[in-house]
Amino acid sequence: MPPSPTTVLIVGAGPTGLTLAIDLARRAVDVTIIDKAPQFPRSSRAKGPNPRSLEVLEDLGVVDEVLAAGAAPPPMRKYRGGVAIADATPFADARPTPDAPYDRGRMIAQWRLEEVLRDRLATYGVHVGLGRELVGLAQDRTTVTATLADGGEIPARYAVGCDGGHSAVRKLLGVPFEGKTDETQMMVCGDVEVTGPDRGLWHQWFDEDGAVMLCPIPGTRSGWWFQAGPETDASGAPVPPSLESFQRLFAKHAGLPGGLLSEATLLSTYRVNERLAERYRVGRVFLAGDAAHVHSIAGGLGMNTGIQDAYNLGWKLARVAAGRADAALLDTYEEERLPVAADVLDLSAERLRATLEAIKEPGGGLDTAIVPRTDGLGDGYRWSSLARGGATSRLRAGDRAPDAPCRDLATGAPRRLFETFAGPHFTLLGFGTGTAAALREASAAHEGDLLAYGVDAGGPHGLADDGGHARSAYGVGPGEDLLVLIRPDNHVGLIVPAADTRAVGEYLRAAA
Repeated sequence: MPPSPTTVLIVGAGPTGLTLAIDLARRAVDVTIIDKAPQFPRSSRAKGPNPRSLEVLEDLGVVDEVLAAGAAPPPMRKYRGGVAIADATPFADARPTPDAPYDRGRMIAQWRLEEVLRDRLATYGVHVGLGRELVGLAQDRTTVTATLADGGEIPARYAVGCDGGHSAVRKLLGVPFEGKTDETQMMVCGDVEVTGPDRGLWHQWFDEDGAVMLCPIPGTRSGWWFQAGPETDASGAPVPPSLESFQRLFAKHAGLPGGLLSEATLLSTYRVNERLAERYRVGRVFLAGDAAHVHSIAGGLGMNTGIQDAYNLGWKLARVAAGRADAALLDTYEEERLPVAADVLDLSAERLRATLEAIKEPGGGLDTAIVPRTDGLGDGYRWSSLARGGATSRLRAGDRAPDAPCRDLATGAPRRLFETFAGPHFTLLGFGTGTAAALREASAAHEGDLLAYGVDAGGPHGLADDGGHARSAYGVGPGEDLLVLIRPDNHVGLIVPAADTRAVGEYLRAAA
């Protein structure tokens, strides 16, 4: 008897796949997630979520665990000739603001982040299927059938490839992965055990013919991220990474005994790859994360772009699968996320060029890769067909929806806007007393699909903007009555005057 189809099959159980699985599972979507690895990895790889990804993780209910398990980025100490010559603290002046609660990313080993995400997924009764390698993919009008290396099959209504830069899903779909690999920009990487260096610093040794960088891995006593330019042999060819080569590189560039490095794992050679999938959707199959785009490591944008891909796709797949939206909604995933990935690709490439120039001079270092745009908070979808209605002095439809501290009128307790957004629903904010009727009408007409909150709109149910932070963040002037519809992925879908009571229903029927 053939297996019963799952609603969504996710191939790849890294941060992108796990984020998508959680988002679907909390919406009561039947999801299956598989990975070809025989066991969960214990490598650190990506250094952690940026501020926008932390907002996503808050909505998924795991940000407290991530913050507890991780650490703030440490100051960067830069050396020349083995001598410390400069310190840089890129986030020294950063502070949380009412509209953006996370002022910097969080450093956390990727294996630990994945562990947190798997634990959250397990609360929905979903577990990763390990050792299940995809080798075939077929689809018709209603079903995708995945064939595994062991001969088994998994039928699904939809499938998503979150299986990395060498994605089997992308290759089986025949989607071109256009771009370049720069063989001249090469780096060896690994997780190493080191004794001696101060774990309160990110050490960066640069000289005329190479570099070594050590960053402490949070949650470990002596674990570090190790990065260096590759060692070469007499012919100029790169030497494969090993503990011994790492020790030689460390001794050469840091001027410290190589024996301080006692262990090395996740030995890899990194080449700068800049590639973008030509399409994000082929029928019932989608691509997300590194399967759809790979970038230079400058700015730490790869994993974060994947997490945000998943956050965009999850609510759309769930609504279509539940019959609440037309299948055309799924086309907006590529429409919105492919341009973002192209922009991130350009940004990371530009930051890499700037960093390589900076480290040629004394005092230059990896802090050059960090600019305001790498926080992810400015990414939005103003061009999208889902961005409707007008604008305010601060926002346009398609933008990220800001946070703000308010007061719950029913309880008198503090309540942030992000707390009202949290969960699998649309949120309607009504600024001003003139929105009360529209809020009541929308709430009654779309019960279970939308939560409506008046902001200084009167009545016992709603929010008081005592500090004026909500009106400021949303660009709503004194005495102005305005409706703002927030999508389930916390982007602004619609901005209309309070008198336009039909706009919300039309948006939900047509766009969702």
